[in-house]
Amino acid sequence: MIQSHVVEIDGTFVGAAVRQQDGYRFVAVDVRLDELDGRIWPSLDAVRRDARNTFVMGRPPARQTLMLA
Repeated sequence: MIQSHVVEIDGTFVGAAVRQQDGYRFVAVDVRLDELDGRIWPSLDAVRRDARNTFVMGRPPARQTLMLA
């Protein structure tokens, strides 16, 4: 069964982190996080941290800090 986790920022649902064999794939539902959609992180905490930073700062983290699909 696929396991997913809600990603929210200050009460706003912005996407889901879907558990995969190689980490967590982010599925964005907020257009401000479209650049993160489909990327894979090694941990759920890393997904949530980068989603928050992108949402607040308006730009995604450097691509080399993430595991790519």
